[in-house]
Amino acid sequence: MRKTEITPIKPYLLDRALCFIPMKWSGDDRKDSIERTAVPFQQGGSDTVAVSNSQTHIIILGAGKGGTALLESFLNLPRIRVLGIADKDPGAPGLKLAQLHHIPISQNPLELIQKKDIHLIVDVTEDPALPELLKQHAGPGTEVLGGSASKVLWDLVQYQSHVQAQLFQAEKLAGFGTFASGIAHDINNPLYVILGMAEAIQEETDITDIHQQATSIREAAKRIQAISQDITQYARASSNQEAMTVYIDEQLDEALKIARFATKLHEITIHKHGQDGLTIYAKPEEILQVFVNLLTNAIHAMEGKGSLTLCKEKKDSHIRISITDTGCGIPSENLQKIFDPFFTTKPVGKGTGLGLYNVRTIVRKYQGELKIESAVGKGTTVQLMFPCFSSN
Repeated sequence: MRKTEITPIKPYLLDRALCFIPMKWSGDDRKDSIERTAVPFQQGGSDTVAVSNSQTHIIILGAGKGGTALLESFLNLPRIRVLGIADKDPGAPGLKLAQLHHIPISQNPLELIQKKDIHLIVDVTEDPALPELLKQHAGPGTEVLGGSASKVLWDLVQYQSHVQAQLFQAEKLAGFGTFASGIAHDINNPLYVILGMAEAIQEETDITDIHQQATSIREAAKRIQAISQDITQYARASSNQEAMTVYIDEQLDEALKIARFATKLHEITIHKHGQDGLTIYAKPEEILQVFVNLLTNAIHAMEGKGSLTLCKEKKDSHIRISITDTGCGIPSENLQKIFDPFFTTKPVGKGTGLGLYNVRTIVRKYQGELKIESAVGKGTTVQLMFPCFSSN
C-alpha cells in the first residue's frame, strides 16, 4: 500500500475552512455553489488535485458535538462542499444532520478517507489510530487537519456558534418591546379579578362565598403564572440541547401564546387546517423562534383586524407549513430585501431587521426552504418546507 505524506495546510484551505462570518447569498447562488466541482490537474508529474475557484471538498471524521458544529458551519459556506461524515456511533447527532442534507454518512472512516477528489479531511475524533490510517490511505494531494490544528478549528467554530446564538438571543429579546402592551393587558385582567375578590372577602361573612371568592383569586393567579412561564421560557437563552423530533402542532401552539402579546387578537380570526402529529428533526427552541417571528409579523401586518390561517401537511417527502395573513402585504421592491440583515420597514425602535434573516438561517440549517408570496392590500403567505425525518 503506497503511503501518502500528510502535507501542510495550504492558505486557500485555511481561508475557506476558517471563514465563518455569515454570508448573504441568494437561492441561485446556493444552487450554483452546490453544482460546482473541483478540477484535477497535473503539476510536476504528480496527480495532485487542484481546487477550482468554486469549491473545496471536505470529509469530517467524528459526528459528535465537535463534528456536528463543524458541519453546521460548513453548510453555511457556499464554497465548501462536505462529501461525507463518519462516526462509529450510529446515533451521533452529526450523522442525522448530514442525512437531512443528503450528505453520505458512514460508521467506517476508511470508506470516506479513500474517496477521490477530497481536498481536506478534518479529524475531530481524537482516535489515536486514525493518524496512521490517514497516512496510509488518504489520496494524493489530500490534506489532513487533526491534532492541535483541529482543536484550533473547533475553538473557532465554538466562537462562531456562540456569536450566532447571541445574535438570535438579542433579536428575540428586542422583540419583547413590541410585546410589552400585550403582556400588560393580559396580566391586568386577572389582576383586576384578584383585586375585586380580595376587597369582597374583607367584608364577607358567609364562609361559602369566601371559599368561592378565594377560588376565583387562585384561578386568576394561575393565569398570571402561566403568562409569566410562557414569557420566561421563550426569553431564556438558547441551551446546548441536541436536535430531536419536533412536533409541529406543539410549536405552533406555543408560538401563538407568545405572538398574541404582539397585539390584541380579539378581532383576528385564527384558522387551523391540515394533518396533526407531523414531525421534523430540529432543535425545538429554534423552530419556536421561527414560528414566533413569522406569526408576530403576520399579526402586526393586520394591525389587529383580519384572518390568520395556519396550514400543515405532508407532501411527498416533505412537511409543508404555511402562514397566511390578510394584512397590508409587502411591496414587490421589498421582497428581494426582506432577508437582508438589518433591513426593516418598521419605524426606528420597532424592529431590528434581523427577524427574517435569523428565520432563514435556522430553516436552511435543517435543509428547509422558505418562500414568501405577497400582494399589497391583500396579504402575505409564508411557506416553510422541511424534509421528513424518521426518528428510527
